[in-house]
Amino acid sequence: MEFALYMLLGAAAGVLAGLFGVGGGLIIVPVLVFSFAAQGFAPEVLTHMAVGTSLATIIFTSINSVLEHQRKGAVLWPIFTWMAVGILLGAGFGALTAASIQGPLLQKIIGVFAIIIAVQMALDLKPKAARGVPGKPGLVAAGGVIGWASAIFGIGGGSLTVPFLTWRSVPMQQAVATSSACGLPIAIASALSFLVIGWGQPGLPAWSLGYVYVPAMVGIALTSMFFARFGARLAHRLPPRLLKRLFALLLLSVGLSFLV
Repeated sequence: MEFALYMLLGAAAGVLAGLFGVGGGLIIVPVLVFSFAAQGFAPEVLTHMAVGTSLATIIFTSINSVLEHQRKGAVLWPIFTWMAVGILLGAGFGALTAASIQGPLLQKIIGVFAIIIAVQMALDLKPKAARGVPGKPGLVAAGGVIGWASAIFGIGGGSLTVPFLTWRSVPMQQAVATSSACGLPIAIASALSFLVIGWGQPGLPAWSLGYVYVPAMVGIALTSMFFARFGARLAHRLPPRLLKRLFALLLLSVGLSFLV
């Protein structure tokens, strides 16, 4: 039953990653927190394991989502390249930051972030295109901030990358596609950092690699790899307004439950 839950979670996360470019971590982390708590994992490690495992699964989601967007020719590789430099640095520092925060406090921080994203999606708040794409130093700096925050929240960074790129006058479909590409270095650097930081920590359950829980990673990856492509196809066909609002309602519920 637990493995079936992980596969179902992977399907939902994959669709969301491809459709919105926000990454499945916004769903994966809360569900894993509840699942790990129900399985009796130590409270001191379960939140960090949920974040680390989420980031590990996003590696697989991002690969398939990027391939589908690239077939549409929508990924802006010059922007990705320089943002990735900052992302790799920021993600490592983000993992260290998350590891230094107590589990219950980290849950509350994630809950606040989920509520903020829920409000943004429900009201369809988007920054207006005000400036052009920054130069290489600006892209590196933006990537560093996005990588740092993404590692803390266990996400692929799309909820931060897409608004940044649209603010910088990148068309929405290209912003979503480039955001999906940026999720890959975020996930790789962050997941490896959580693996190393969590290695040998007391209270880890069996089948753990540091703060990455292998059964959950495998179950989620099996389905998310396929459904990320499905979501990316939908992103080029369907107006996502209604889906965004339903997703926002779910995020609001999750955020409030974490805070309460």
